[in-house]
Amino acid sequence: MNTVSTAGVEIPVVGLGVWQIAKDVCAELVARSLHAGYRHVDTAAMYRNEAEVGEGIRHSGVPRGEIFVTTKVWKDDIAEGRLEAAAEEGLERLGLDHIDLLLIHWPNPAFPLAETLRALAEVRRRGIARAIGVSNFTAALLEEAVAKCPEPLAVNQVEYHPFVSQAPVLEACRRLGVAMTAYCPLAQGKVLHDETIRDIADAHQVSAAQVAVRWIVQQGVIAIPKSSHVERAATNLDVFGFELTIEEMARLSALARPDGRLIDPPWAPRWDVAA
Repeated sequence: MNTVSTAGVEIPVVGLGVWQIAKDVCAELVARSLHAGYRHVDTAAMYRNEAEVGEGIRHSGVPRGEIFVTTKVWKDDIAEGRLEAAAEEGLERLGLDHIDLLLIHWPNPAFPLAETLRALAEVRRRGIARAIGVSNFTAALLEEAVAKCPEPLAVNQVEYHPFVSQAPVLEACRRLGVAMTAYCPLAQGKVLHDETIRDIADAHQVSAAQVAVRWIVQQGVIAIPKSSHVERAATNLDVFGFELTIEEMARLSALARPDGRLIDPPWAPRWDVAA
């Protein structure tokens, strides 16, 4: 399994995202996806399916030590004291003995960042999580977080697919030694219908989804595509048998547009604008 090394952990470069996966199918999806080869599962307290993720892991037959589990603390639970408790609650819902990566789901200016990061570092020191990180942090917020966190940050998880440029964040991640994870790597299915992506897929005799995931991992970025169908999830994982050319990578990057972002809730920070 291809991995990204960051802050003392090895993260499988393709993981299974379970956002909006219903509880009644989540456990079976996780178990069958792990059986199909996945070794990284990404969930969150806000997804309300951590318990089902844990159930799927236990029923998969795959040893716990081979599986990398990411979960996230919601933005309203990141006060010092509350964050540590929220991490323990997530661990209890998962039914595991540790979390591999715990992220702050969204920045929240209502709480001093330095205090939040002290609490996040404490989660790592207590062994609740092997690694810690952030999600939806801009380049400037990431720089501030790295400077203020007493423990190394492993990951910044952000929306990333061919239709939205994350050049400022990716540059900051690389400069600061923080891995980047792409959520919504298939742009909620939009990559399946784009002519450029389909042309490149045809050239390699793969699917459009595989091209989108390959474009991400070929940049050294972790991808967590979501699918409620095990067969499609397995296809999304199968991206290591072909390589995109420099010209194809550039064509895909050129698809980015100002209105390409899909996830932009009212509490989002002021996003970076690519040059």
